[in-house]
Amino acid sequence: MVYAVPLIIFMDDVSGNISKQWNKHHAIYMLNVNLPHEMLEKDAMQDSIRKAAKSGTFAWDCKDNEEVMLVPYGLFLGGDNPMHAEECSHAGLHCNYFCRTCEVGGTKEYKESDEGYSSIFVPGQLRTPAGTAAEIRAQFITALQSGASEKMKKSVASTGVKDTTTAYILDAVVEMGKKLHKRVAGIQPKHDSEVRAILNKELEDLLQGSALDDAINPLLGVKGFNVHQDTPTEILHTVLLGVVKYFWGQTIYLLEKAKLMDLFQTRLDSIAKDGLDSPRLNADYICHYKGSLIGKHFKSLAQVMPFLIQDLLPRTVLDGWTIIGELVVHIWHTTIDDTEIYLV
Repeated sequence: MVYAVPLIIFMDDVSGNISKQWNKHHAIYMLNVNLPHEMLEKDAMQDSIRKAAKSGTFAWDCKDNEEVMLVPYGLFLGGDNPMHAEECSHAGLHCNYFCRTCEVGGTKEYKESDEGYSSIFVPGQLRTPAGTAAEIRAQFITALQSGASEKMKKSVASTGVKDTTTAYILDAVVEMGKKLHKRVAGIQPKHDSEVRAILNKELEDLLQGSALDDAINPLLGVKGFNVHQDTPTEILHTVLLGVVKYFWGQTIYLLEKAKLMDLFQTRLDSIAKDGLDSPRLNADYICHYKGSLIGKHFKSLAQVMPFLIQDLLPRTVLDGWTIIGELVVHIWHTTIDDTEIYLV
């Protein structure tokens, strides 16, 4: 018997501070999706996943009393939004085409127009690993041209594609091109063909004998894996520390302006919390440290806020918290009540 073992592969940088000697480190761990949620912390991967995925790993099935082969495969990559952007060779949320999954977006002026703003809420053309790899190769061709620096900026701005794996190579070639194209008084400038030959040689040296396709982001070439679609949205920073956190800040501003914080705290302290699948709400702590809350607080608050402010703040604020509460309940599933409906 052969069993497929799906793995969630999580990667993150240990610190964004690049001034220290050992940063950035990247931490990687893997979870066996077949295990129940409460057992995941007890699992450890010892053998090479690449070797096991290629030839399988043999084990003994104590339930059916037979030898079985386990073949692991990557189900999806976990991580925060900046890490996912790197894995997709994407420039991140602050670029014109901000989505790593599709090509939605446009210039700042376009997104601020009525048509452009509406288009943000409609899925764009899906990105593909092959399309992203092709754009990276095109950027390497651009790096060999005159005025490469500005052309590269325009390329990233118009596509959202930026490969951090080969960024140091591109930067080195572009910088050398700047120096070679720079006009100096009394010195005959090099011909474009001569400059291109020098830059090609520099590129070959930087690649150290490897083909360009072997140097760019390897996740773009993994068979059976689409990095643009297999990096699901990280809901902690996107939802709890994103939408919920900022809506909470605006709500607190309105409560303080209306001098209703004491009443709000009393209600928060007295509301029934038995139905919450989350840590206990501490009203004193939450109201005292209202500007320094973390994800677990926002997850609980999202489920009770409509009941606390229903007659204190405008209807639009109440509607906002009602929608947020429904969203949080739908996206946070820690258990599956009926596994049959999840089976293919």
